Amino acid sequence: MHIGTSITQYIIEEERRYSDATGDFTSLLNDIVIACKVISNAVNHGRLAGVLGSADTENVQGETQKKLDVISNELFLECNEWTGHLAAMASEEMEEVYQLPEQYPRGRYLLVFDPLDGSSNIDVNISVGTIFSILRCPQGTTDPTEADFLQPGTQQVCAGYALYGSATMMVLTTGHGVNGFTLDQSIGEFTLTHPGMEIPADTREFAINMSNMRFWEPPMKRYIEECLVGRDGPRGVDFNMRWVASMVADVHRILCRGGIFMYPMDAKIEAKGQGGKLRLLYEANPMSFIVEQAGGLSSTGRRRILEVQPEALHQRIPVILGSRHEVGRVVDYHTEAAETA
Repeated sequence: MHIGTSITQYIIEEERRYSDATGDFTSLLNDIVIACKVISNAVNHGRLAGVLGSADTENVQGETQKKLDVISNELFLECNEWTGHLAAMASEEMEEVYQLPEQYPRGRYLLVFDPLDGSSNIDVNISVGTIFSILRCPQGTTDPTEADFLQPGTQQVCAGYALYGSATMMVLTTGHGVNGFTLDQSIGEFTLTHPGMEIPADTREFAINMSNMRFWEPPMKRYIEECLVGRDGPRGVDFNMRWVASMVADVHRILCRGGIFMYPMDAKIEAKGQGGKLRLLYEANPMSFIVEQAGGLSSTGRRRILEVQPEALHQRIPVILGSRHEVGRVVDYHTEAAETA
């Protein structure tokens, strides 16, 4: 029976591109894969395992944590802290850098992750996911600080996400395109099912939280209003709107069939003193890396996300990503607004 290319085989073949490879990167990705399999199992069992509902705690973002937020974070730490491939980790659910226990060896990489994106959907059985990004630890650093994690997205070695939906999938880039793997539950292995994923340059589908429309800046209102009037407006075509409120699910749909995802700056966010809604290190950078490797674009509306220099571990940022022609149009509207201000 032919099972196709496993994710382990794919990772090993990718590492063979580099003559100086030591195997550490392959082993690290395998550790991440194992963590995502365990989280997938917990998500799939839901109330049967007693893991639904609130944990009655708040994370560093001031958000109420679900039980699975806490469980997923602990699982990711436990699967990766002891292996010797990492120097430190940072999680959306933790205020400070996670320093490895003293008894474990240090490695050459840093891992940042959102253990369970879209957790507000857990209790209603809608797709959620895990997002991760791998960075190089600065040479000679044995006890990384927050400053060592503040690298622009262009410095990412790898980014990926696991989608826990009707099937569990892992989507991955190491800077050579994007590939998707589906978890075969019968053998417990991710198998390559979506090689060379590419985002169509054109789309008629957008994803945005419309309830915030009254708070948006003029360029974003202009773009969405043109989409809403459809063929009777200046675009001359009808658009569809999709919004899952889980970034992993919304971005995965865009990778599979095109579209544009937007969580722009708005007056409500600005009033809170935040730079945006989504986190630069844990969400915007890894997803932007994936989207660009699949032929799409990613921007704040004013600049390329991957070129933003992070200033803090939990920095937030506006995010507009997906099909390149639509993202380009939104960027043009922001540019025009700035020039006429």
